[in-house]
Amino acid sequence: MIHVSIIGATGYTGVELVRLLGLREDVVLDHLTSRTYAGQKIQHLFPHLLGNVDHTCEELDLEQVTTDSDVIFVALPHGHALPIAKKAKEKGKKVIDLGADFRLKDAAVYEEWYKVPHTEPGLLEEAVYGLPEWNRDAIKDAAVIANPGCFVTSILLGLMPLMKKGWVVPNSIVCDSKSGTSGAGRAGNVANLFTEVESSFKAYGVAHHRHTPEIEQLLTEMAGTETMIQFTPHLVPMSRGILSTIYATVKEKTTAAEIQALFEEAYADEPFVQVLPAGMWPMTKSVKGTNNCQLGVTYDERTGRVIIVSVIDNLMKGAAGQAVQNMNLLFGLAETTGLQMIGLFP
Repeated sequence: MIHVSIIGATGYTGVELVRLLGLREDVVLDHLTSRTYAGQKIQHLFPHLLGNVDHTCEELDLEQVTTDSDVIFVALPHGHALPIAKKAKEKGKKVIDLGADFRLKDAAVYEEWYKVPHTEPGLLEEAVYGLPEWNRDAIKDAAVIANPGCFVTSILLGLMPLMKKGWVVPNSIVCDSKSGTSGAGRAGNVANLFTEVESSFKAYGVAHHRHTPEIEQLLTEMAGTETMIQFTPHLVPMSRGILSTIYATVKEKTTAAEIQALFEEAYADEPFVQVLPAGMWPMTKSVKGTNNCQLGVTYDERTGRVIIVSVIDNLMKGAAGQAVQNMNLLFGLAETTGLQMIGLFP
């Protein structure tokens, strides 16, 4: 049995982890922590869990959590995973951080973009970036896993086949991404009220979104050459989903058929990445509630650009689903364990 604790179990990603792990016969949920709802039954806070999960939320007791758990999921804002990971490492336990504390390899870059000090540079050096399609072998032996950002996952999976081949002109990449409101978290925020977002569509974080250095770090690693991007996120009035439209100039003239073949070959054996047939374009509804990423690709001969459309569920492949995929790798299980599901429609 795998003993699991979830720190921040009542946020959107935390409760999604509870949903994914609550029925697994190989998992014991030891501690579900919540500063706001300590002492309350999680199935009363979230009635969709009734009949399947029976746990009382607790205040975080770091000593007890790290003693009892084999793996600890940290579903908290940036800055909070650092002491948890330090204590877990001392006790030989695994940590999967769904926040940003271990994603950026340069502590100075982290501090510049997130405006808090990074107090565990040693752990930062050994943390493994948790994108299984890129880093599968390293994840298996990791002590600390940095679960990727949601926008980042959609963009990296969309560009990885091209970057690995070195086909993209450096600094030609433009990423235009749209996200549902759950990506902003569950905390009260006037900007995310129904009356604020309904029938509206807006850009935010223009030219300075915190996911930018994370995307550039991984694209640089994939391509083997310094890579910058233009990234603009948007908020759309839906609860779940991310759609990223990605544009990149290629170094040599190609064809839509060659690009299609490249992507189909690159992802032929990946259980959660689906390359759609040529001429078919993905939509967020198709991946809702799943750990899948669907991709549509083509080449515009007129402009010399590849166009990629990538969709994921931001709470699944963009957060909790990918975290469970990483847990499966850590414990020698099939990556698909507990994650094989068909999307909800309509």
